[in-house]
Amino acid sequence: MVILTMLLVGFNSSNMKYILDTHALIWFLEGNSRLGVTAKEILSDSSSELILPAIALAESVWIVSRGKTAIPSVDALLNVVRQDKRVSIYPLDTDVIVKSVELISINEMHDRQIVSTALVIEQQGNQVAILSCDQNICAVNLVRIVW
Repeated sequence: MVILTMLLVGFNSSNMKYILDTHALIWFLEGNSRLGVTAKEILSDSSSELILPAIALAESVWIVSRGKTAIPSVDALLNVVRQDKRVSIYPLDTDVIVKSVELISINEMHDRQIVSTALVIEQQGNQVAILSCDQNICAVNLVRIVW
């Protein structure tokens, strides 16, 4: 798996909105060493603005409910997300769905919707970067990737 790290040269990272993919959320909460150094720094920074696509949250709930993580329960996951004031859950709305239909180069529906969320937020005039090491997301090169 290729791990990408992007240097945010020329960008004001204080205005950056970071879009979380499922791995970033789960691995950060687990303290998993597979989480990229830069992603860990961003997720640990109390001033980071974090956007959690609803689809990434749903996928995380599914994974936790199947016992595939060190996170003890779905309630524990949801409590952490709800209590973290930096986190905004972005809905799976028609803008995201319409944009995802255009991303035919991404095989996985979840990955399409994560990238689509980032593109929709970017089109609203925001600087965005996705916290991801997922090959499907990284390979399309449509949005800044941080890992």
